[in-house]
Parts: sequence; structure tokens; C-alpha cells
Amino acid sequence: GKVKNIVQNIRAAFVEIENGQMCYYSFEDNKNPVILNKRPEKDTEKNNIKIGDELLVQVSKEAMKTKEPMVTSNINLPGKYVVLTTGNKQIGISSKIKEPAKSELKAFMEAYRSENYGFVVRTNAADADKEQIKEEVRQLSLGYEKLLTVASHRTCFSLLFQSLPSFLKKIRDVYSGGLEEIISDDREAYDQIKAFLEENQWEAAHKLRFYEDSSYSLAKLYNLETQIKEGLKDKVWLKSGGFLIIQQAEACSVIDVNSGKFTGKKKGSQAFFHINREAAGEIARQIRLRNISGIILIDFIDMETDKEKSQLLAMMNEYVGRDPIQTTVIDMTALQIMEITRKKVRRTLKEELAASCPVCHGAGYIY
Repeated sequence: GKVKNIVQNIRAAFVEIENGQMCYYSFEDNKNPVILNKRPEKDTEKNNIKIGDELLVQVSKEAMKTKEPMVTSNINLPGKYVVLTTGNKQIGISSKIKEPAKSELKAFMEAYRSENYGFVVRTNAADADKEQIKEEVRQLSLGYEKLLTVASHRTCFSLLFQSLPSFLKKIRDVYSGGLEEIISDDREAYDQIKAFLEENQWEAAHKLRFYEDSSYSLAKLYNLETQIKEGLKDKVWLKSGGFLIIQQAEACSVIDVNSGKFTGKKKGSQAFFHINREAAGEIARQIRLRNISGIILIDFIDMETDKEKSQLLAMMNEYVGRDPIQTTVIDMTALQIMEITRKKVRRTLKEELAASCPVCHGAGYIY
């Protein structure tokens, strides 16, 4: 991309990656830019980005609502077991990997650390053969070196690396131990998945199945149309008779918990705590289903004791801990509103379905 404008008061630049598409580039988050066009030797001060510079950048966040895509010089190349990263040259281990596997993997990966990049070890590596991890590290390292070589010979606005289609990303990123079956009724998608598995995850290739019942579609079998409609409604009913109201705004998302038509035997505070506990699990599911991100405020039904509040916080922490996207429970305010933050990576389900154009600058693309 090419630097088109620099705004010093927000310590950022706007980089054009193609056809007038501007992207936000933070100086604070990018200490080591890769400048590709030649500049006079006296003007090569480190990190001194100027208008007209051509940078190697990766899309780190897609365009969301009124915000432009965000790009970074911290290149990430993800694999199934590890992620090569130039932003942090250390060895990081997924927080979901516990001891002693965590220490063993960290010691194993130290041999592959470079002065140019580091690695983040993913959850899937916990049960992987060391040779599989070693081979993926080799492939990612070669891929990064090749990327730099290609970038130095290509013209500005060239797409250098394209992320996998979203359905292949899901297959790559899913925890292997929890994968039971992959079913597709689309021949083209099936062939792509088959080729991907045979090349990258041969151990899961037998879990792929092609659905051929022409009388009853796969979408109907899994009731997908209804599920999508439910994922767009503001009101979500709970089994107890309570319900949630989910409203997504520009600044934050708000979820209100209501007792509704509660029919349980519990009375008073016990009943409210029961609804809150049920709501916590459903809220965590809805956040993932709708891909809600940013600041999330949850207005639970008032609880009488601090013990109940602590139990609910612990429960929510457990639920969001299963989310593959970084999600953090902050605290509960005096008004019993729980504050949660979730990293913004992609658009929400509502925005995805409302998008009129299938072409976008996806997270992971490198220019």
C-alpha cells in the first residue's frame, strides 16, 4: 500500500491499498514498518514514515460500519498449530494449554525463534505430533521469506497473500479433538475441503462426507434458515420462560435479561438467580453466533447477595473462555450491569447478511 496521509495528532497514517480504498495504520502499534520503495540514504531514519512511502501491510481488521479497514506491519501467518508473527518475536503459548504441555511446547519452540519473527503456539498443538509442528514451522518460515522476496519486486497495490476462504479457516482452526464430522452438499466446496484436508490435515480427511439427498436439502435438515432468522431477532427466549433483548449499536451492544413467563418452582431471589444462570450460558452462545464484539453490557436481573454475583461472574468467565476470539469479563457495576469486551475481528452476523457486495478486504490479506 501507499501512504496517502499522515495525521500526527492521532499518531496514524492512512494507507491506500487499491482503487482508493483507504486503511487506518497506527504508528503506536507498528514499530517496524517494512518500507519497499527506495529512499535517499540520509532519509532512512527508522520508523520515519512519510507520504508516498510504499509499505508492506496486512489487513488486521475488516471495515466495520463507518470505520475503514485497519492494516498493520506486524505480519501474521497462521497455521493449524502455530502462528508466525513479526509483531512479537517471542514464543507465546495458548492460555488454553495447561502444564506440563505448556512448558514442553515452549522449550520445543525456542529452537525455531528468529530475530525477524516469533511464534504463537495454538491450542491444537497440545495433542499434535512434534514432527507435524516442526513441518508447519518450516512451511510458515519459508512462506514469510518468500513473501518478502515477492513484495520487493511487485508494484504498489499488489495483493501478495490471500487468506483461506472462511469455511476452510473454520476447519483449520477448530480444535481437532472436538471435530466429529464435516458435511457439505456443495460439490465445489467439498472438493476444496477434501484437497485442503489431504494436504494439511490428512488425519481428519475421513471425517468429510458429501451430502447427496436431493429430496431434502442440507439446509433444511439442520434448519439453517430458521437459525439465521433467530440470530437476527432482538428477542431470544430461554427455556425457563425468561428472555433476552439484544440490541447492537455503534458504541456498544446491550443485552437485557428479563424474567418473562418464568414457570419454575423457585421463588423470589432464587428464581431470579436461576434465570440469570440460564441467561449467562445463552448470552455467551448468542455473542458467538451473532459475532458481537467491542463493549458488551449485560443487564442481569438484580441479585441480593454478593455470593450470587461472584458465582455469576465466575460462570460467565467459564463460558466466554470457550470462545476462540479473545473475550474478557471486566466486572459487574453497582447497578448489576456486567461489562464484557470482545475483540473486533470480523463484521457481525447482521452486517455480513446485509452486505450488498461479496468482495471485501478480508482480515489476513497482505498488500
